[in-house]
Amino acid sequence: MPVTIFHNPRCSKSRQTLALLRDHGIKPDIVEYLKTPPEPAELKRIIDRLGLTARQLLRTGEPEYRDQGLADETLTEQSVIETMCRHPRLIQRPIVIAGEQARIGRPPEAVVDILP
Repeated sequence: MPVTIFHNPRCSKSRQTLALLRDHGIKPDIVEYLKTPPEPAELKRIIDRLGLTARQLLRTGEPEYRDQGLADETLTEQSVIETMCRHPRLIQRPIVIAGEQARIGRPPEAVVDILP
């Protein structure tokens, strides 16, 4: 089963999660999502696999959160997803996908239960 990690090499949790995958003998597909943001439909599929809402995947401490007015609870799910794709720093990281399941690697050990 292929494993994918949405990775930010500058993030310590992302680096730790990547190391954990490799320690388990997994060579994941690495998506540096800040360089290659997901399309809205792809991010929606990831959110569904995580069992979250788009709002739950937001990094609310980023300047873009404030700048894009994302505290507005009346924004639609689709609008939040599209904003996250335009401003990928808003996406929680790292995200590991294995088959139809996904986990956020915070802490890194949170991904172990979905590994092949």
